[in-house]
Amino acid sequence: MIPKELFQKVRRIEITTSRLVSDVFAGEYHSVFKGQGVEFDEVREYQPGDDVRTIDWNVTARTGKPHIKKFIEERELTVMILVDVSLSCRFASVNMLKSQLAAEIAAILAFSAIRNNDKVGLIMFTDRIEKFIPPRKGLRHVLHVIREVLYFEPEGHSTDIMNALEYLNKVTTRKSIVFLISDFFPSGTILRPEKNGQNYREGLNSSEEILKKSLAIANKRHDVIAITLNDPREMQLSDSGIITLEDAETGKTILIDSSDAALRRQYHQNNTERLKQRERLFRSVGTDYIDISTDVPYTNAIVKFFAKRRRRKR
Repeated sequence: MIPKELFQKVRRIEITTSRLVSDVFAGEYHSVFKGQGVEFDEVREYQPGDDVRTIDWNVTARTGKPHIKKFIEERELTVMILVDVSLSCRFASVNMLKSQLAAEIAAILAFSAIRNNDKVGLIMFTDRIEKFIPPRKGLRHVLHVIREVLYFEPEGHSTDIMNALEYLNKVTTRKSIVFLISDFFPSGTILRPEKNGQNYREGLNSSEEILKKSLAIANKRHDVIAITLNDPREMQLSDSGIITLEDAETGKTILIDSSDAALRRQYHQNNTERLKQRERLFRSVGTDYIDISTDVPYTNAIVKFFAKRRRRKR
């Protein structure tokens, strides 16, 4: 029996996101993500303007009238949604938690997919694979996916995207559309406000190289789109005096003086470098990405992504 609170929350997301799919994303998903080919539909009489290359000469000869072969897009796709459920995603300084944001984005993608008769699957991960839901169709299946993303309690705390991508390649037998939703925080690098940022950059370089290989392999097999979850407090420290910061994934804490202007400046520089390296990583392996922040409506970023992909395919 589903708890009343859970049912209401799933229902709210269903109403909100399905409305967005109808009003904002109608046609966008279909035009951007095409099927794997075409399949024969029917033979009909030739009409002015038809491509002469599609004429079926056997039927034309038999009937004495020109006929053409009509083909339709082989529409069915498999959409895999990979969601980072590590503890760093249970954070926000404004609006909603990154985990809540992930659930709503997953819902929009899932509803868009089933509206186009595509299959939807889910992989939730931390430093291990927490749950795998095989791809299926239908509203009931999508509601199950949303319910899991919203209320699943992970066993792991930290993040291992490489392991999630390797698991994806094991359980998928055909080319899929893959949405990888994560804050892309390498474990152990969340707390780095030190004035000397050299160790921080070295840690990022090491994590990037580990992830780069797995992401490149996955992107060759699938169409991978990274969706990054961000929060403004991860970029700027406020002047609040002596404060304690805790890394949600490792549990480590650090006591800092946030009134130190040099430290706040270094904190901002470190995180600016983190975002730049993340962008370089995606570009180096040809992975599209969408930056989502807790303080800005996510619909704008997703609409811009669809428009960019559509222009590129022309």
